[in-house]
Amino acid sequence: MKFGRAVAAAALLAVVTACGSGTTAEGGGGGGKVGIDHPRADSDFWNSYIKYVPQMAGELKVDLMPATNSQNDVAKLVNNVQALTGQGAKVIVMAPQDTGAIANTLTQLENKKIPVVTVDTRPDKGKVYMVVRADNRAYGTKACEFLGEKLGGKGKVVQLQGALSSINGRDRSEAFLECMKAKFPGITVFSEPTEWEGSKAASMLQTRLEQNPDIKGIYLHAGGVHLAPTLQVLKQKGLLVAPDDPKHIFVISNDGIPQEFEAIRKGDIDATVSQPADLYAKYALFYAKAAAEGKTFKPGPTDHDSTIIQLPNGLEDQLPAPLVTKENVDDKALWGNQVK
Repeated sequence: MKFGRAVAAAALLAVVTACGSGTTAEGGGGGGKVGIDHPRADSDFWNSYIKYVPQMAGELKVDLMPATNSQNDVAKLVNNVQALTGQGAKVIVMAPQDTGAIANTLTQLENKKIPVVTVDTRPDKGKVYMVVRADNRAYGTKACEFLGEKLGGKGKVVQLQGALSSINGRDRSEAFLECMKAKFPGITVFSEPTEWEGSKAASMLQTRLEQNPDIKGIYLHAGGVHLAPTLQVLKQKGLLVAPDDPKHIFVISNDGIPQEFEAIRKGDIDATVSQPADLYAKYALFYAKAAAEGKTFKPGPTDHDSTIIQLPNGLEDQLPAPLVTKENVDDKALWGNQVK
């Protein structure tokens, strides 16, 4: 996937206009090195994001330092951030997987006047310049409505949760459960926390299907780590069948990786929510550059189909994340169809 000069120019213009009529950017000058820590390398989603980062840095002319990777370990993240700042980083981009354990580090960075942009996850405490994220509660609601309609409002479903130490896991779980209770009270939900680990997802799904062989729906919080083990378990149990087969279990996922799209085309799963890996990389660096230049933003609609909202500890740009089914899985605009 390639982005031309027009995109880079539009992004730079958006910095000046603060991304839309409802926001303003103030300040300027300065600049400096941007340090970035990637959260993990065992997820197809995050590996896609990682590939986009240098490409977007080139398009936006960001002075990007060599990236670190904290491998889903908050202690490594803390050490990596210290190393990046010690090497001269003026802005930090990170994606903390444990959103409660990073507060002290954020306070230390604030004291050093080093702005922080977080990607995909919103820290529970600690100041952030901008969170680049999609509305994760909407993920859970979309999954609920999809499965509820497919099951006709009756039956049993499993949600393979992420980590409940993460705001993303909590948002997706709570919204899914609240929606089910309100709209589909005839559906029983079994919630299984996997800590974003594929092996735990496989074990929990296997056990749940043995205990409840009449389960008819599954919600995967993260296709990047949950898809392959889920398909493996369903195949082992003879349940990986076409959507028109009475034994078919309806599956909706989150991420929008190419593997999910292929599974939709095959009829192995039925839907996913496309979490924008390309836009996460683009706007993480877009805001990091703006922070380095001393620009500020305000809540409101943007010029890239998103909305900046006010948080207790900063701002969040909520990027669009569309539902993908067999009807639109071949849409060329989806990043999962542009990965080479």
